[in-house]
Amino acid sequence: MRLQNTLKREICLNGQGLHTGRDINMKLKPAPRDNGIVFVRTDKDDAKIKANINAVSSTMFATTLTAGGVKVGTVEHLLAAFAGLGVDNVFVELDGPEVPIMDGSALPFVTEIINAGIAKQSRVIPCIKILEPIVVKEGPCQIAVTPYNGTRVTYRLFYTHPAFGEQKMGIDVTTNQFINELAPARTFGFLRDVEMLKSKGLARGGSLENAIVLGDKEVINGNKLRFNNEFVRHKILDAIGDMSLLGFPVHGHIFANKSGHTLHIKLLRKIMMCRDSWEIITPTVVTSSTSELAVQV
Repeated sequence: MRLQNTLKREICLNGQGLHTGRDINMKLKPAPRDNGIVFVRTDKDDAKIKANINAVSSTMFATTLTAGGVKVGTVEHLLAAFAGLGVDNVFVELDGPEVPIMDGSALPFVTEIINAGIAKQSRVIPCIKILEPIVVKEGPCQIAVTPYNGTRVTYRLFYTHPAFGEQKMGIDVTTNQFINELAPARTFGFLRDVEMLKSKGLARGGSLENAIVLGDKEVINGNKLRFNNEFVRHKILDAIGDMSLLGFPVHGHIFANKSGHTLHIKLLRKIMMCRDSWEIITPTVVTSSTSELAVQV
């Protein structure tokens, strides 16, 4: 249990949108307690989109949020960075429809947030404690959350591809584990899908600089992976970003098998429906202290 957090100072970032290909300027600004993460489209009369499950409008190859007809896409890596570092209240100003992809991971966001500093706020953050299993199945894909003392994700990924096939990983999501084991993991895609994605108006900003690209038999980024199981680590990263859309940290164990954004969001919606399967814990006293954060990648 801990106090709410925001940023100590404003952060300015610039990068390309993975799907739109547009050059986008983004500012991360401190926000008051109980504000949550709010996206502000400065190119759309400062339209505001609060990051929550009710705002999810699309999960096709990324998570997109919409409010009042205004969208912001590819939010999952930035939301994962906030969740992994315990940053609860931020205004995210953008002059375009998508969060910059940066290097395809959450590490650039994490590094900038740590450099800016994290400020405690005078109110505790509640958490959602899972009391009994909640399961979503869709064909060969499944995702579930079960009771657990803390936050843990176990993820199984399987592709019939010579570069990796099956990968599985389980990890307790603590701040230091997130920084060093999950934040650097990059998004990935298959070369064979590029033309199909572009025909749908997607992946226009994708490159070897912001994604791991797989050819027919191998990784074509010079085989330079940050982890030997970087693919499944990135899937866990995506899940952390999507799960944060509940609005509170989740104390539970997430099990995912061949899952993705769509199943993540379906699980969140089922959690909201199964009101007897969880409870909100709001502590009155917080005794934990902030330890120094260091990126070791």
